Amino acid sequence: MADETTFEKPVTVALTGASGAQYGLRLIDCLVAARHQVLVLVSKAAQMVIATETDVSLPSNPERLSEALKERSGAAPGQIRCFGREDWMAPVASGSGAPSAMVICPCSTGTLSAVATGASNNLIERAADVALKERRQLILVPRETPFSAIHLEHMLTLTRMGAVILPAAPGFYHRPQTLDDMIDFIVARILNQLGIAHTLMPRWGETT
Repeated sequence: MADETTFEKPVTVALTGASGAQYGLRLIDCLVAARHQVLVLVSKAAQMVIATETDVSLPSNPERLSEALKERSGAAPGQIRCFGREDWMAPVASGSGAPSAMVICPCSTGTLSAVATGASNNLIERAADVALKERRQLILVPRETPFSAIHLEHMLTLTRMGAVILPAAPGFYHRPQTLDDMIDFIVARILNQLGIAHTLMPRWGETT
């Protein structure tokens, strides 16, 4: 269990309504294990996806959600902080808040569109807007197939703004044996982008 006085830099993790809730939940676990503080945002659609795709039951109330994720991941007190969809006083809602890298995982195409156009209709969209305007790290993990021209244009727009588009498309060169291996492939790529050390899988060219 992490010591709450020695958290590493905060990372914001937003889960939206695309398929692939397992990626976001696993990412939270890995960030906790790496002793980072994790700021968690969960959309209403993501709540439905999590209930459909996993055996995890997460409450919608931010305080209860924090406790549930803390219990699930073994986080220290205060290591996981959750915020409501319209909590405009959350630190991620303003550029004057504490700097934080942000990962939207999974990222629905609706959220992709909203971020690309600066909609900022909820805290997830606003936090991503802040990350872009403050030139902070923003990683979006879309899980959709096939992509339409609209999706691709929004991805290109965001890439030009400095965001990283990291599709949830696992590779197979590491010969995954389980579903968890495939999930870890994507989470490892996210952690690589964040510059966070991990042991989920070796980098290309490294020995196991």
